[in-house]
Amino acid sequence: MPHFAEKKILPYTQEQLFSLVLDVAKYPEFLPWCTGARVYNRKDGQFDADVIIGFKMFSERFTSRVRYEPSTRVDVDYIKGPMKRLYNHWRFVPEGPDACLIDFEVEFEFANRMLNQMIGGLFGEACKKMVHAFEARANEVYGAGA
Repeated sequence: MPHFAEKKILPYTQEQLFSLVLDVAKYPEFLPWCTGARVYNRKDGQFDADVIIGFKMFSERFTSRVRYEPSTRVDVDYIKGPMKRLYNHWRFVPEGPDACLIDFEVEFEFANRMLNQMIGGLFGEACKKMVHAFEARANEVYGAGA
């Protein structure tokens, strides 16, 4: 099963980075391949989200349950779509007054074995682009960090 993890200290507060990751409805504005997003079923500490990923002729909707603890963590569990399994989490650890360690991890498995093999090889690079997109978005929204 493809797995990707990255830890990185960014020059933004824990609250800023948490807010950015939790704002799923804005993902199409900055995430590569994200062509749509909808958030619904909001409750304390969780909501459901549909995210549409598109690349060339490929377009799929993923439904996930997003659980969170304010400013510290976001966990995303797969509900339905073309996958057999999808899980990712974000942890936010303060590193001084204006810096935060992000701990990002994702695992996935397509139900279709051939698709799993085809995409598995590109998985690490796609995840790096995604983390970079969040970093660029933080710079755009909050300004260049210290």
